Formats: sequence, structure tokens, C-alpha cells
Amino acid sequence: MPILFWWIRNVVLLAAGLFFLLFGVHLLVLAYRLNDPFNFVMTFFASNLIILISATVMAGLVIRMVAMIRGRGLNKKDSHCE
Repeated sequence: MPILFWWIRNVVLLAAGLFFLLFGVHLLVLAYRLNDPFNFVMTFFASNLIILISATVMAGLVIRMVAMIRGRGLNKKDSHCE
């Protein structure tokens, strides 16, 4: 049963990462519509930070899921299902 919760947790986190990635891209597009240079720079860098963090989290989760599928994931002592 804990392995099911592990998968559910990782899929939910992956969906949250995808949401923030799309939010960052949307914020980046909106930054180019701003007229004030200061607001543009602040929004531009904030959106890029959101995109980078969410993409990194998503990449880490995907790597962890692929490792689990290939059998190099949780050890018996970590899975709590002996």
C-alpha cells in the first residue's frame, strides 16, 4: 500500500509542477505587454525563476519515477511492506 501512496504523491507533485511551469510561461508572456521597464524586468526575472524551479522539480520527479519503474527505486527497508 505505501508504494501506491508514493505514486499518488509523485503524480500530484508532477501536476503541481506542470501548473507552475504553465503559470511561469503565462507570466513571461504577460511581462512583454508591460510598458514600465522596471516592472518588465522584475516580472521577467520572476517568471524565469518560477519556470526554472518548476522544471527542475518536474525533472527530478520524472527521474525518480523512471528509476522506480526500472527497479532501482525504493529498497525493501524504505518501502515498509515486508
